[in-house]
Amino acid sequence: MAKGSIALIGAPVDGGAGMSGCIMGPAALRVANIGGALGNLGYQVEDWGNVTPEKVELNLGGATHHENEVAGFARSLYKTGVDAFSKDFLPIFLGGDHSLSMGTVTAAARHAAAKGKKLHVLWLDAHPDFNRPDTSHSGNMHGMSAAFFCGEDGFDGVLEQKVEPVDPRNFHVFGVRSIDQKEGELLHERGVNVMDMRHIDEKGVASLIRSVLEAVQRDDAMLHVSLDVDFLDPVYAPGVGTTVPGGATYREAHLVMEMICDSGLMTSLDLVELNPYLDERGKSTRMLVNLTESGFGRRVFDRPTSEY
Repeated sequence: MAKGSIALIGAPVDGGAGMSGCIMGPAALRVANIGGALGNLGYQVEDWGNVTPEKVELNLGGATHHENEVAGFARSLYKTGVDAFSKDFLPIFLGGDHSLSMGTVTAAARHAAAKGKKLHVLWLDAHPDFNRPDTSHSGNMHGMSAAFFCGEDGFDGVLEQKVEPVDPRNFHVFGVRSIDQKEGELLHERGVNVMDMRHIDEKGVASLIRSVLEAVQRDDAMLHVSLDVDFLDPVYAPGVGTTVPGGATYREAHLVMEMICDSGLMTSLDLVELNPYLDERGKSTRMLVNLTESGFGRRVFDRPTSEY
């Protein structure tokens, strides 16, 4: 008996990143049989293919790169995400760089608002991605996605629809270890829940993730999880263009996903920044699929160890 319905939605965008290659991410995850893995766990899985970016003419000013491509994908992902939610699917967005969350999280926020609920976002990432066009050093829009969906200024025209902003106090950044100065100031001003690797070392993964899940439960909210490959230490997942040493271990990452599964609170998921061109024989791709399985019911001790 099926546990529920999952829609796989590909987002082959890499214009938001500083290095090409994320465009191949959705294909790599499909080759690694992410759909079959979820099906084996009892879910009804539909692959909706890849979204096609809308044509957009946009000028955000500053030094932003490829804003038309990023906005085009954001608009398509927003509409496809809203459609998936309306049909009672749990959408898993296969990326693609993290700029895709401009469309995915706003779709989740719109669905939550329509149901009279709040949306919490758990951001598993080495970076908070909370830059605005006027604070970004690089101009790469994968570093601006959270600022956009939390309602910061400087993004006029990215979406045609009015954005239902995520309350920054309901934005939980976990595993961060690289923050720009102005970005850090903005995070502090907005009251974002930032759990960097020092917090994790001092308090432990379980305690901190439990606090996030308890906050979601208290609010009777929806939970969008956004999992960036660089959340993991590069030893376990080298296939990303933004590696930062000192990330989550294999065991820590699986514990996070198992706790999310146990809570039953996750209502949508991003898998982002996978760059197969930089990967080592599919190591990072398999890791993302394994973590997704943990998020949907598979236990770490259930899996064979021959791959590692």
